[in-house]
This record gives sequence, structure tokens and C-alpha cells, in this order.
Amino acid sequence: MFNWEGVSEFVAVAEAESFTAAGKRLGISTAQVSRQVSALENRLSAKLFYRTTRRVSVTEVGNIYYQHCRQVLDGLEEAERAITNLQSTPTGKLKITAPVTYGESTISPLINNFAAKYPELDVRLHLTNQTLDLVDEGYDLAIRLGKLNDSTMMARRLALRTQYVCASPDYLSAHGVPHSLSELTQHNCLQGTLGYWRFQEQGKERNIKVKGNLGCNSGRALVDAALKGIGIVQLPDYYVLRYIETGQLVSLLDHLREPDDGIWALYPHNRHLSPKVRMLLDYLGEELR
Repeated sequence: MFNWEGVSEFVAVAEAESFTAAGKRLGISTAQVSRQVSALENRLSAKLFYRTTRRVSVTEVGNIYYQHCRQVLDGLEEAERAITNLQSTPTGKLKITAPVTYGESTISPLINNFAAKYPELDVRLHLTNQTLDLVDEGYDLAIRLGKLNDSTMMARRLALRTQYVCASPDYLSAHGVPHSLSELTQHNCLQGTLGYWRFQEQGKERNIKVKGNLGCNSGRALVDAALKGIGIVQLPDYYVLRYIETGQLVSLLDHLREPDDGIWALYPHNRHLSPKVRMLLDYLGEELR
């Protein structure tokens, strides 16, 4: 393996024609520059500089060596520039998965913006509610919602998610407003996939089984049913918040709302995160906040 020791010092002295100036350029002492160059000359068994009290000049052998070293250092500088460009301009394939509804409403527009900004990327977004194996199926990134199970994946929280219990003003006029968890048994609770709703009461987590005449595995369908006055729903903010803000839905049992959970980005445990994935993570985190 090539020994680089002394090469940078040699090139700096050759270009500055001074050990002192070379030391200043490299941020080290003149004595250290001199030691490194002397060690290099001993290793090469060649005299690289003529030294006098007034001047330092490159020998014929030293000039030949300098030309080769300069080319190598120029190549290293070009390599660093290439890496810097990769970090500022991501390229290559980027494979992402996200849940269907949240992916359609929130993630896919952001991914589209990112792809438009970096057209050299080849982006593949797969929307599914199944938990995929990121490593086996070659995914760079997965968006996950809520509480995470134990995983060997790295996780970064992009945003918080708030669960709301809500109903339309028409439904509440007809059936009354629930003020406690026990009162939910008197109401038509529209069910999602879980069959229970999550709350926090007196600092403790409470999962309440609910019943109603309509169930669906689509949050959009449940929102539509709630807007039409069919019953009460518990859904995350990205489904219902805009309707709460316009008064089309009324938020209920806010004092019993469970703490916010997370919207997460998961990615395989790599020592060096690729620039394109890191830039996408930063972008999604900034936009979702």
C-alpha cells in the first residue's frame, strides 16, 4: 500500500518554494514540514530539494516526482468534488414505500416535488398498508405511522400525529354530545380496522371497544360517513383536521385524547447513509413539520 506520509508537505514546499510558507499553508509548524520532507527523501533515497539559507528549489528528480504527485492530488480533489456534487445533486434509484391513504394525500405530493427538483433521480414509490421487508425487497425508505414495533431498522420521526374523536353537528344535535368514555356505548361509533379506540384517562392508556352499524378499512370512507351524520369517528389529524377547522366536524373528548404518536421514516441500518436518502429525509422532515 502506498505511503502518503510527507507527500502533501513536499508538494506544498515545491509550490511555495519555502518550508515556512508551506507550513502556514498546511497549518503546521515549519519543523514538522521539514521532518516530513526529510523522511520522504530517506524513503525514496532521493534528494528532492536544494536548500540554502535564502532559497529552496526543486531538484530534477524532485520536479519529476512533483509532476506525478500533483496529478494524484488533483485526482483526489476531483474525487472530493464529485462526492460533494453527489451530495448536492442526488442521482440514481430511490425506492420508497408508504401507507396508501397517507401516501396518496401527503407523501406522494412531497415525493413528486422532490423528484421534480432532482430529475436525475429514478424514484419508485410503492403505496401499501402491508409491512414490507426493506432489505429483502430493496427499499431505501419506508414511511410508518403510529407506534413502532421493535425493529432492526433505523427510525427518524418526521412529524407528530394527533388522533381526534369527532362527529358532525347534525349527528350531535340528534344524538347528544358524549362527555365521558362510558357514554360512547350510547353512540354509533364508526369502526376502522382495530375495533377499539385509544384514549388516555388519569395518565393511563385506555383502549375502548366500540360498536356501530358501519365499519370500513378506509379512513376516507369513515370521514365521509361522519360528514353525512351517520356516526362518530376516531381518526388521525390528516383525515379530519380541515373539517374540524371549518366546523363540518366537531372534536369530542379532547380531555381524554391520547398523547400524539409519530410519523416515522424507517431505513436499513447502514453505517453511511447515502446522500440521496439523507436529503430526502431532511426534505420530508422539513415539509411535514
